[in-house]
Amino acid sequence: MRTLIILALLAALVIAATCYESHESMESHEYLNPFLNRRRANDFIQADTRLRAITQERIRERSKAPQEHQRELCEDYYPCEMYAFHHGYAAAYKHYFGRRRTK
Repeated sequence: MRTLIILALLAALVIAATCYESHESMESHEYLNPFLNRRRANDFIQADTRLRAITQERIRERSKAPQEHQRELCEDYYPCEMYAFHHGYAAAYKHYFGRRRTK
């Protein structure tokens, strides 16, 4: 019976020690009002820079120079790429794909 009382007191002490709210936690203004103003919400959260970089990359893909499109087309076709190693991409594109253009 004595051990049961000692265990109950010990349990009460553990509960009191873990559930105690210190004065420091009461000092925070977030204790009374945990929600932020909309204007202050972006003060500490930064925009994801990776998302911005991906968006910029997508914009650059849509507005490529014609020479870049020609080079990519030539890189995808192996004989054109081998010709480009010797003569350059402009000559290789003209050699393999220049004749295909019609009005």
